[in-house]
Amino acid sequence: MAVQEDFVFWKLADYFISDQGYRMIQLSGDQDELWLERMEDKSIKAIRLLKYNLDWSNWMQRDIEVTAQKAESVRKQLGKREMPVLNIYVSAYLPVDDFEFRIKDPFMPENGKASVQTIIIESGKPESLNAVEEIFEKPLTLPSRNYSEMEADALKHAALSKAVKTAKKEKEMFNFGKPFFTYIFMVIQVAVFLILEAMGGSTDTSTLIKYGAKFNPLILDGEWWRFLTPIVLHIGLLHLLMNTIALFYLGSAVERVYGNIRFLFIYLAAGFGGTLASFIFSPTLSAGASGAIFGCFGALLYFGLIHPSLFFRTMGINILVVLGINLAFGFTIPGIDNAGHIGGLIGGFLATGIVHFPKKKRPLLQLLFLAGSFCLAAGLLKYGFNEPGRLLNEQSAMVMAQEHINGEEFEKARLMLADFIEKGNASPEVYFLLSYAEIKEGRLKEAEEHLLHVIKEDASFHEAHYNLALIYLEEKQAEKARNHAKKAAELQPDQEEYQKLLNQIE
Repeated sequence: MAVQEDFVFWKLADYFISDQGYRMIQLSGDQDELWLERMEDKSIKAIRLLKYNLDWSNWMQRDIEVTAQKAESVRKQLGKREMPVLNIYVSAYLPVDDFEFRIKDPFMPENGKASVQTIIIESGKPESLNAVEEIFEKPLTLPSRNYSEMEADALKHAALSKAVKTAKKEKEMFNFGKPFFTYIFMVIQVAVFLILEAMGGSTDTSTLIKYGAKFNPLILDGEWWRFLTPIVLHIGLLHLLMNTIALFYLGSAVERVYGNIRFLFIYLAAGFGGTLASFIFSPTLSAGASGAIFGCFGALLYFGLIHPSLFFRTMGINILVVLGINLAFGFTIPGIDNAGHIGGLIGGFLATGIVHFPKKKRPLLQLLFLAGSFCLAAGLLKYGFNEPGRLLNEQSAMVMAQEHINGEEFEKARLMLADFIEKGNASPEVYFLLSYAEIKEGRLKEAEEHLLHVIKEDASFHEAHYNLALIYLEEKQAEKARNHAKKAAELQPDQEEYQKLLNQIE
């Protein structure tokens, strides 16, 4: 191959790599064919350069068809809707026969969506480069003179060095740190799970509350540490396994990109964000690393925001698909704390914006992320603590009251249940539990009133009839006591205590 064609070939390669941001994906052994790609480009996603002295156009036609088939294969592998390829021949001369009709329009393979637009560059005619300039709208200067082999080699070295440097720089972005805290958190959550199992069970509500699950009544009482402790708690073995596997893959990826300290900050901030969102929008008890793990998704989405081309070229599509599936499950399957997931996702994204990338600083952007995060967290906390009634549901109120009763803190249970009843329609179960606390405090008249409300709402509530019988027996109202004891025994004939009380009264 003549030096002139060699120089033009590498001049084009350097133009596409240095000026247009294309990446080298394949170079033939004889270095006469080069493939470049930039999938984020809308008009030309791939470029194929070939040094070849064209003779007859029918050979060129067959070569264009083969190129189109390769492009179609790549399009299918990447899942692209279309695959426009610019096919450039660097030749000393044009084909000797009629060839214009073969390259007038882009060629598309049969039943394919890839397209090949062909340009022929004559090495001795710099004006033939005008077609390339028109497509990329950037000057491509090439003085008309003879070039030395040394100049061609220097240009080749510059183009290849730039391509290798770019590839190395991109690779380094995915290998800044080695997973450390990822494995630490995995060990911690397994260890905590074993402790929960030994202390009463990881699915036992009292055990979960005792060891730090997100429980709105206690957070409202001032136990702020519950915004973080749920990160290492899991409810059941399946919950633990799923989150541990997710942490292994996502945590490792984030820690490799951002480094150990940044990952630790992102993970904890995302965990806090997930718990905070759950605190505001989900009054039920919850626990798990899901919010923090969704924060890892948020960190990778931030990567996509700052480096969109590299993101979509590497992991972007997979991340978006997996994230979409997880969010869809959260919205369709009951019992999943989707508020915590979304809060963790947002928290991880914002936390990553605060720390940005290793060895890189964008002070204004980082400051905006910091201010936005602070305002959002402060606003949610203020809303939550100013509107505590919105953050409690009947289940959480009853669970908290039962915990107080188990600890013989009857006054706390009574006050909590009475406060909850004032805020809205409570079920007979709430009134019954309130009456039980009142009985324990000796407030029999109040208990009687609430028990009568229970049986008015639900006449089959046998425990209410039994407790009313006990109250009336204490107040020496034997007939009322007998009536309610009899009713309780009729509703639950296999309950020995009911029959025993009825016999005692009669």
